[in-house]
Amino acid sequence: MVRHVRVPSSSDVVLEDVGRVGWWLVVGETDGPRQVVAGPFPDRAEAGFAAATVLTEAACPAYGIRREDGSLGRRPSPQEWAWLAHLGEQLERLPDEWSDILSDEDPLTTLVVEVTAALSEAGLPLHDAAGEAAELGGACLTPQPGLGGIVVAWRQHDRMSVERVHGGGADVAVQAVMNLALAHVLIARGFDVEPLGDAAGHVVRGAAPAAG
Repeated sequence: MVRHVRVPSSSDVVLEDVGRVGWWLVVGETDGPRQVVAGPFPDRAEAGFAAATVLTEAACPAYGIRREDGSLGRRPSPQEWAWLAHLGEQLERLPDEWSDILSDEDPLTTLVVEVTAALSEAGLPLHDAAGEAAELGGACLTPQPGLGGIVVAWRQHDRMSVERVHGGGADVAVQAVMNLALAHVLIARGFDVEPLGDAAGHVVRGAAPAAG
Protein backbone atom coordinates (compact mmCIF):
# COMPACT_ATOMS: atom_id res chain seq x y z
CA MET A 1 0.00 0.00 0.00
CA VAL A 2 1.32 3.45 -0.92
CA ARG A 3 1.59 5.84 2.03
CA HIS A 4 2.04 9.60 2.53
CA VAL A 5 0.66 10.63 -0.85
CA ARG A 6 0.46 14.31 0.00
CA VAL A 7 3.51 16.52 0.38
CA PRO A 8 4.44 16.40 4.08
CA SER A 9 5.50 19.43 6.07
CA SER A 10 7.61 19.64 9.19
CA SER A 11 4.42 19.41 11.27
CA ASP A 12 3.16 16.12 9.87
CA VAL A 13 6.29 14.02 9.37
CA VAL A 14 5.72 10.34 10.07
CA LEU A 15 8.34 9.68 12.73
CA GLU A 16 8.85 6.03 11.85
CA ASP A 17 10.00 7.03 8.36
CA VAL A 18 12.50 9.68 9.44
CA GLY A 19 16.00 8.37 8.85
CA ARG A 20 14.81 5.47 6.71
CA VAL A 21 16.79 4.71 3.58
CA GLY A 22 15.01 3.41 0.50
CA TRP A 23 13.18 4.27 -2.69
CA TRP A 24 10.80 7.24 -2.46
CA LEU A 25 8.65 9.32 -4.74
CA VAL A 26 9.81 12.93 -4.69
CA VAL A 27 8.91 16.26 -6.26
CA GLY A 28 11.07 19.31 -6.83
CA GLU A 29 13.90 20.49 -9.04
CA THR A 30 16.41 17.85 -10.08
CA ASP A 31 19.35 19.90 -8.83
CA GLY A 32 17.53 21.34 -5.83
CA PRO A 33 15.70 20.13 -2.71
CA ARG A 34 13.47 17.12 -3.31
CA GLN A 35 10.35 16.63 -1.17
CA VAL A 36 9.11 13.14 -0.33
CA VAL A 37 5.49 12.51 -1.32
CA ALA A 38 5.25 8.72 -0.95
CA GLY A 39 7.19 5.70 0.19
CA PRO A 40 9.33 3.95 1.05
CA PHE A 41 9.10 1.31 -1.68
CA PRO A 42 11.02 -1.98 -1.88
CA ASP A 43 12.55 -1.10 -5.26
CA ARG A 44 12.58 1.46 -8.06
CA ALA A 45 10.04 -0.46 -10.12
CA GLU A 46 7.33 -0.24 -7.45
CA ALA A 47 8.06 3.45 -6.90
CA GLY A 48 7.73 4.08 -10.63
CA PHE A 49 4.50 2.10 -10.78
CA ALA A 50 3.06 4.16 -7.94
CA ALA A 51 4.05 7.39 -9.70
CA ALA A 52 2.25 6.29 -12.86
CA THR A 53 -0.91 4.89 -11.30
CA VAL A 54 -1.52 6.56 -7.94
CA LEU A 55 -0.15 10.06 -7.81
CA THR A 56 -1.24 12.94 -9.99
CA GLU A 57 1.78 15.10 -9.18
CA ALA A 58 4.95 15.11 -11.26
CA ALA A 59 6.71 12.74 -8.88
CA CYS A 60 9.71 10.59 -9.73
CA PRO A 61 11.57 7.79 -7.93
CA ALA A 62 14.70 8.64 -5.94
CA TYR A 63 16.84 6.75 -3.48
CA GLY A 64 17.98 8.20 -0.20
CA ILE A 65 17.19 8.96 3.43
CA ARG A 66 14.10 10.82 4.55
CA ARG A 67 14.86 13.83 6.72
CA GLU A 68 12.72 15.26 9.52
CA ASP A 69 11.42 18.08 7.31
CA GLY A 70 10.21 15.58 4.69
CA SER A 71 13.02 16.31 2.23
CA LEU A 72 15.20 13.61 0.75
CA GLY A 73 18.91 13.21 1.37
CA ARG A 74 20.21 11.50 -1.74
CA ARG A 75 22.24 8.32 -1.32
CA PRO A 76 23.72 5.96 -3.92
CA SER A 77 21.21 3.20 -4.58
CA PRO A 78 22.14 -0.50 -4.66
CA GLN A 79 21.74 -0.30 -8.44
CA GLU A 80 24.21 2.59 -8.61
CA TRP A 81 26.76 0.68 -6.53
CA ALA A 82 26.30 -2.34 -8.80
CA TRP A 83 26.78 -0.13 -11.87
CA LEU A 84 29.99 1.38 -10.49
CA ALA A 85 31.31 -2.12 -9.75
CA HIS A 86 30.48 -3.20 -13.31
CA LEU A 87 32.16 -0.11 -14.76
CA GLY A 88 35.25 -0.83 -12.68
CA GLU A 89 35.37 -4.39 -13.99
CA GLN A 90 35.18 -3.10 -17.56
CA LEU A 91 37.98 -0.58 -16.98
CA GLU A 92 40.18 -3.35 -15.59
CA ARG A 93 40.04 -4.94 -19.05
CA LEU A 94 42.09 -2.08 -20.52
CA PRO A 95 45.62 -3.14 -21.50
CA ASP A 96 48.38 -2.42 -19.00
CA GLU A 97 50.02 -0.16 -21.61
CA TRP A 98 47.38 2.48 -20.87
CA SER A 99 49.16 3.42 -17.64
CA ASP A 100 52.45 3.83 -19.54
CA ILE A 101 50.89 6.27 -22.00
CA LEU A 102 48.48 8.28 -19.88
CA SER A 103 48.57 9.75 -16.39
CA ASP A 104 45.58 10.05 -14.07
CA GLU A 105 45.45 13.78 -14.83
CA ASP A 106 45.45 13.35 -18.62
CA PRO A 107 42.13 14.41 -20.23
CA LEU A 108 42.22 11.21 -22.28
CA THR A 109 41.98 9.21 -19.05
CA THR A 110 38.67 10.90 -18.27
CA LEU A 111 37.57 10.36 -21.86
CA VAL A 112 38.21 6.62 -21.74
CA VAL A 113 36.11 6.32 -18.58
CA GLU A 114 33.27 8.24 -20.25
CA VAL A 115 33.47 6.15 -23.42
CA THR A 116 33.60 2.91 -21.45
CA ALA A 117 30.55 3.99 -19.46
CA ALA A 118 28.63 4.90 -22.63
CA LEU A 119 29.41 1.58 -24.28
CA SER A 120 28.62 -0.39 -21.12
CA GLU A 121 25.29 1.38 -20.76
CA ALA A 122 24.52 0.29 -24.32
CA GLY A 123 25.35 -3.30 -23.36
CA LEU A 124 28.64 -3.40 -25.26
CA PRO A 125 31.57 -4.87 -23.26
CA LEU A 126 35.23 -4.00 -23.60
CA HIS A 127 37.53 -6.62 -25.08
CA ASP A 128 39.37 -8.41 -22.28
CA ALA A 129 42.54 -9.08 -24.26
CA ALA A 130 44.48 -10.50 -21.32
CA GLY A 131 41.58 -12.35 -19.75
CA GLU A 132 40.41 -15.93 -19.95
CA ALA A 133 37.58 -14.97 -22.31
CA ALA A 134 39.73 -12.98 -24.74
CA GLU A 135 38.33 -14.97 -27.66
CA LEU A 136 34.85 -13.52 -27.06
CA GLY A 137 35.76 -10.11 -28.45
CA GLY A 138 34.39 -6.68 -27.54
CA ALA A 139 35.22 -3.00 -27.92
CA CYS A 140 38.92 -2.10 -28.11
CA LEU A 141 40.10 1.32 -26.90
CA THR A 142 43.53 2.61 -27.94
CA PRO A 143 44.91 5.96 -26.71
CA GLN A 144 46.15 8.26 -29.45
CA PRO A 145 47.50 11.44 -27.81
CA GLY A 146 48.74 12.66 -31.20
CA LEU A 147 45.17 12.60 -32.49
CA GLY A 148 43.76 14.13 -29.33
CA GLY A 149 41.48 11.18 -28.67
CA ILE A 150 41.15 7.42 -28.45
CA VAL A 151 40.59 4.93 -31.25
CA VAL A 152 37.53 2.76 -30.74
CA ALA A 153 37.12 -0.42 -32.76
CA TRP A 154 35.26 -3.70 -32.42
CA ARG A 155 37.01 -7.02 -31.97
CA GLN A 156 34.93 -9.97 -33.13
CA HIS A 157 34.85 -13.44 -31.65
CA ASP A 158 37.81 -15.61 -32.66
CA ARG A 159 35.48 -17.66 -34.84
CA MET A 160 35.09 -14.60 -37.08
CA SER A 161 38.37 -12.71 -36.69
CA VAL A 162 40.88 -15.58 -36.35
CA GLU A 163 39.33 -18.81 -37.60
CA ARG A 164 37.19 -17.03 -40.20
CA VAL A 165 34.71 -19.89 -40.19
CA HIS A 166 32.40 -17.87 -42.43
CA GLY A 167 35.10 -16.64 -44.76
CA GLY A 168 37.11 -13.47 -45.14
CA GLY A 169 34.26 -11.58 -46.78
CA ALA A 170 31.98 -12.07 -43.80
CA ASP A 171 34.76 -11.07 -41.42
CA VAL A 172 35.39 -7.78 -43.23
CA ALA A 173 31.70 -6.98 -43.62
CA VAL A 174 30.78 -7.67 -40.01
CA GLN A 175 33.82 -5.74 -38.80
CA ALA A 176 32.71 -2.67 -40.73
CA VAL A 177 29.15 -2.97 -39.43
CA MET A 178 30.24 -3.29 -35.81
CA ASN A 179 32.70 -0.38 -36.03
CA LEU A 180 29.92 1.75 -37.46
CA ALA A 181 27.56 0.62 -34.71
CA LEU A 182 30.07 1.71 -32.05
CA ALA A 183 30.39 5.07 -33.77
CA HIS A 184 26.62 5.58 -33.87
CA VAL A 185 26.28 4.75 -30.18
CA LEU A 186 28.96 7.27 -29.23
CA ILE A 187 27.59 9.94 -31.57
CA ALA A 188 24.18 9.46 -29.97
CA ARG A 189 25.83 10.03 -26.59
CA GLY A 190 27.33 13.32 -27.74
CA PHE A 191 30.94 12.38 -28.50
CA ASP A 192 32.92 13.81 -31.41
CA VAL A 193 33.55 10.79 -33.66
CA GLU A 194 35.74 10.71 -36.79
CA PRO A 195 36.34 7.72 -39.11
CA LEU A 196 39.85 6.27 -39.16
CA GLY A 197 40.54 4.43 -42.38
CA ASP A 198 38.59 1.55 -43.90
CA ALA A 199 37.08 -0.68 -41.20
CA ALA A 200 39.82 0.46 -38.80
CA GLY A 201 37.59 2.08 -36.20
CA HIS A 202 36.98 5.69 -35.25
CA VAL A 203 38.79 8.43 -33.37
CA VAL A 204 36.65 9.54 -30.45
CA ARG A 205 37.17 12.86 -28.74
CA GLY A 206 35.26 14.73 -26.08
CA ALA A 207 31.64 15.74 -26.33
CA ALA A 208 30.81 17.58 -29.53
CA PRO A 209 29.94 21.28 -29.10
CA ALA A 210 26.25 22.06 -28.93
CA ALA A 211 24.70 23.30 -32.14
CA GLY A 212 23.84 26.98 -32.38
